[in-house]
Amino acid sequence: MFRRLKRTRLKAPMRELVRETRLHKQDFIYPLFVIEGQNVKNEIPSMPDVFQLSVDNILKECEELLNIGIYHILLFGLPSHKDSCGSEALSDKSIIPQAIKAIKKHFPQMIITLDLCFCEYTDHGHCGILDKNLNSVDNDATLEILGQQALVLASCGGDMIAPSAMMDGMVSTIRTYLDKGGFSHIPIMSYSTKFASGYYGPFRDVANSAPSFGDRNSYQQDSANRREAILESLTDEAEGADILMVKPALAYLDIVRDIRDRTLLPLAVYNVSGEYAMLKHVQKANLIDYERVLFETLTGFKRAGADIIISYHTKEIAKLL
Repeated sequence: MFRRLKRTRLKAPMRELVRETRLHKQDFIYPLFVIEGQNVKNEIPSMPDVFQLSVDNILKECEELLNIGIYHILLFGLPSHKDSCGSEALSDKSIIPQAIKAIKKHFPQMIITLDLCFCEYTDHGHCGILDKNLNSVDNDATLEILGQQALVLASCGGDMIAPSAMMDGMVSTIRTYLDKGGFSHIPIMSYSTKFASGYYGPFRDVANSAPSFGDRNSYQQDSANRREAILESLTDEAEGADILMVKPALAYLDIVRDIRDRTLLPLAVYNVSGEYAMLKHVQKANLIDYERVLFETLTGFKRAGADIIISYHTKEIAKLL
């Protein structure tokens, strides 16, 4: 006698009955890029169907998202003014605070997560204040402005802070700033294991955030290091993160599973721009069954252990579910 595992695969309703991993609209967060101006909608050639949007068009996008059952967005700001320390990010009149206030006025049910970093705000494109002696980012000086930026965004109505700078101690610093500022209820979703990756290329087109010199290898995670990747996330958990994250997702599903097995916190993955662009461009070339591969990819993230998927595919997958 041998085990006949195919018995439960014969008919579609039976396969659905025993399916272990499912995608739901509630699993997804949709990234949006806010730019200054009026009636601006700039499509990014490397990322089909992804746009830089002015606040008025962000509101239109939010209305469409709510109509298809998506309540979670992640905002990135594209300011016109940049300087060496990203001072625009510390102003409650800058582009992201404007967007938060407008969204909350018209769509208070929308949950707004704020990317917390300085690469879009600095004229050098790095994620904080530079240490010229190290030719890299000054970790501790950057912690202070990250804490200040978190306080600004929380005071404008943000629902969750998502620090992505990969500075040592950033979660504990931000938690301290938020708690002392009266925002102990605001959760932190940390980019806790963020790799120095080539998959970010198209994002730098949409966010105008490519470094003007060098790279981010001195502060983002080495893609070859498994144990260090686990340690990064467990360190952020110990510092008070409410949600952990692995970024990118596709090439790092082993790390997702490693972290899932070691924490009880919710775990997110960021399905990044390069992953998105590969599928969209191969769809355009008509080389794959696009919807089937899209479902396989996103299901793989959840099967590996992710609870939350940040993805540029969010709108289209919501319409398919």
